Amino acid sequence: METPVTDVIDAAVAEVLELAAGWLGWDGRPVARDGNAWTPHKALRRVADHLLDHLAELECRLAGLAPLPDAWHGRTVTTHADFARFTETDLDEARSRLTRLAACYRARLAGVGADVLDARPDPGTWTLREVVNHVAGVTYYARAMT
Repeated sequence: METPVTDVIDAAVAEVLELAAGWLGWDGRPVARDGNAWTPHKALRRVADHLLDHLAELECRLAGLAPLPDAWHGRTVTTHADFARFTETDLDEARSRLTRLAACYRARLAGVGADVLDARPDPGTWTLREVVNHVAGVTYYARAMT
């Protein structure tokens, strides 16, 4: 039996949540990494935004629509809200949010054949499988806090 393409997203979300559990009691000082300031809320916001952005891309492509252009500010922006305390409730909310996003990937790509997953619509465009593997790189944001 073939391994579901979304297993990499499930594994990435599990790793992010495991790392996030270690942020309880965060001292409020951002971590400087790769030219950016990182906080628990920023890392989790970027994980969720990245998952959402590419889920929207997959949905549009599977529906035969052009994906929305990328207008995220990305990791270069640290908001005031990113500096909030990180509590058990925040971790629980992140767990609910991220596991649901991973479930959306599983539900949407269940039954999508390799021919669709590996089709390259235009030269230089990622296949859907490549998009999913790229999304699994969201662990970068959580690892930036370490």
